[in-house]
Amino acid sequence: MSVGTSAGVSVRRARPGDVAAMLALIVALAVYEREPDAVHATETSLHATLFGADAQVFAHVAVLEETVVGVAVWFQTYSTWTGRPSLYLEDLFVADAARGTGVGKALFRALAQEAAARNCARIDWAVLDWNATAAGFYAALGARPASGWQPWRLEGAALAALAT
Repeated sequence: MSVGTSAGVSVRRARPGDVAAMLALIVALAVYEREPDAVHATETSLHATLFGADAQVFAHVAVLEETVVGVAVWFQTYSTWTGRPSLYLEDLFVADAARGTGVGKALFRALAQEAAARNCARIDWAVLDWNATAAGFYAALGARPASGWQPWRLEGAALAALAT
């Protein structure tokens, strides 16, 4: 079932058969974000994460002419201030050849529909400070930076040390 279409673009929830195309887009995103060696995900790990018995991470794909050309990976969070869930967009990426065709907007429309169906108060995500193209795209959708908040991360050796 397609959740949205725009100018020949079909957006739907990802299916197990989409995993290889999704991984290729994730690798392309890492290259675009200047971290070409950062992807450790595999088709097996993506399949387990997205389609396993206890899946808590979800994805939508954009299909143009029978080819997956965009992906949005997301999960649900919660805001104690709003008392409602939120949708967190981990990654959104559109293949170079499909940019400017409405794919990104179609993916965001599908996410907005998903958020509405889940009674989410908002959609949150992060944008690299040098990515003016993405910031301009998001601003055109009516989004704005969350001022005053700075993303923090605990990972690797520090995460392992804290856990022990």
